Amino acid sequence: MNIHSKKHRFRIPFIPLLLLLFISSCKENEAYKGLLKEHYFLVDANEALTEVIVHDIFSPPVASRIYAYPAIAAYEVAVLAAPDQLNSLMGQLNDSEPLSVTIDDKEKVNFHLSALAAYYKVATKMIFSEQDMETSKAAAFEKIKKAGMPQANFDASVNLGEKVADEILAYASRDNYHQSRSFEKYTINNDPGSWKPTPPAYIEGIEPHWNKIRTFFLDSADQFIPPPPPPFDTIPESRFYQDAREVMDAGNQMTEEQEEIAFFWDCNPYKMNVKGHVMYAEKKITPGGHWMGIAGIASKADSLDWKQTAETMAVTSIYLFDAFISCWDEKYRSVLIRPETYINQYMDQDWLPLLQTPPFPEYTSGHSVISTAASIALTGLLGEPFPIVDSTEVKYGLGIREFDSFREAAEEAAISRFYGGIHYLPAIEYGVDQGKAVAARINSKLRTRKDNPINTALRD
Repeated sequence: MNIHSKKHRFRIPFIPLLLLLFISSCKENEAYKGLLKEHYFLVDANEALTEVIVHDIFSPPVASRIYAYPAIAAYEVAVLAAPDQLNSLMGQLNDSEPLSVTIDDKEKVNFHLSALAAYYKVATKMIFSEQDMETSKAAAFEKIKKAGMPQANFDASVNLGEKVADEILAYASRDNYHQSRSFEKYTINNDPGSWKPTPPAYIEGIEPHWNKIRTFFLDSADQFIPPPPPPFDTIPESRFYQDAREVMDAGNQMTEEQEEIAFFWDCNPYKMNVKGHVMYAEKKITPGGHWMGIAGIASKADSLDWKQTAETMAVTSIYLFDAFISCWDEKYRSVLIRPETYINQYMDQDWLPLLQTPPFPEYTSGHSVISTAASIALTGLLGEPFPIVDSTEVKYGLGIREFDSFREAAEEAAISRFYGGIHYLPAIEYGVDQGKAVAARINSKLRTRKDNPINTALRD
């Protein structure tokens, strides 16, 4: 009896100890679920993509395409994760068909990781500096693995994401982008009112055939043609001359606040610096990249889950994409002379705009069109007012700006082009209207949520 009691006393302490070790081990192995629930991996991936786009110097329209397809891929995984809540975009987007992806070992799949894998695979196929995206992906995946995700779950999740990516890449391959790389370059028109390359680099017209790219929801690139700009004229009493004088006078009387606004929204990836005989590019974010950054900031500010974040990024990118196509269609229809060229030739040969003039025609203002469209997308998703601290440009050497709504940010982005001396006011005013028309069209067609279609309140 005593021997048994001693044995019993000897074994008792190990039972709770083993239980404690087992519970601790389980918690450690389950840590990845908490990490994936709390961390904004998709926002991080978007930021990594932005850095590559800046490094590779993609044009604003091309950048909008690079943002859109990865975001759509991530969203399609969210649809697989919540089919009772979300509608697939495939079948809604022009020339698209429903996904044929099947899910193997669903109990092993973590859909957030699948969305991340889909995003990275599509993004990596659309840029030049693929290794940079691979490095970002590897860091994210390693963090998830270290948090305890079993290898079988990891493999099943990544496999699903890459299957979705393959179908989105196949869809992207049919949008006429690759064919457009061999289209003719823009030929300069000698008409005095037409656009000419501007200093210091005198870069040729960027993406003159962007209206040939397949849209997502517009019937065609020219579905929303804005009113024509005021007719070109050099007589001081003419509307055109007065519009140019407004730009020149504003540049000569710029306030500190207006300068700050202009520089904050510059977003010109073709900015060139000249020192003596040396010319070098300055790395800048694109206008669409700025708004995708705002979408990420808003996702965090509103504590969205990963599926809602995927929706926010996809929807914003879709509005941006179609807005760029609509805007570029008009740019190369009107092919209007830039203020800098006009003012130097007819008013003051020494005048310089605050910002460097981008290498494409003036009308309409791209910032006005795409910012308006993006702000309507984000307002429809997240509401108004929506206080936001825009820190998108901090890593590119600028400060922050605060807004009470996405609309307010868009209005500032639009007028910033007038302050910068690179747009006449009609390009801004009609550009805003053009952005609204594009957004209204997408509002009437796009459905992401089954219980609350996007922008219902705005349509009403």
